[in-house]
Amino acid sequence: MIEDEARGSAGVVREEGVDRRAAAETVERELVMMFRRARNLSTEVAARVHPDLDPASYSLLLMVDDAGPLRGMDVADRTGLDKSTVSRQIATLVDLNLLERVPDPDDGRARRIQLSDLGRERLSKVRAERRKHLHGEFASWSTQDLKDLARLLGKLNTMI
Repeated sequence: MIEDEARGSAGVVREEGVDRRAAAETVERELVMMFRRARNLSTEVAARVHPDLDPASYSLLLMVDDAGPLRGMDVADRTGLDKSTVSRQIATLVDLNLLERVPDPDDGRARRIQLSDLGRERLSKVRAERRKHLHGEFASWSTQDLKDLARLLGKLNTMI
């Protein structure tokens, strides 16, 4: 009898392991699809901000919008990119008149970057359009589903 219970318990553990593995593989597939779609969406949205804007630079614009004026070194630290890559991206965004360089109030020799008026206007417009689109897409979701998704995405973002 004890052997039967042990075998039954092992079967449940084995079955749970199979279910867990299958669930993890499904999550992985869904993440790959989500990241692929996010890349495609970033390309489309970046082009709406400016026809010459690439997705990586769009991401940098979002960071500056969220964080406020930053030094180039701060951007490199936050993105994990090397300083030369960040400098090229910043230079391109300044050339496109989406960012501007301003004096650093903490260090008279240094400069910070911030959104230009044009950059703020275009980014604000695109973000409002995207937000409106998402609100429409989520209209059929319950508030609890949205809260659960936000909580789980937050948990996922701390892992990645």
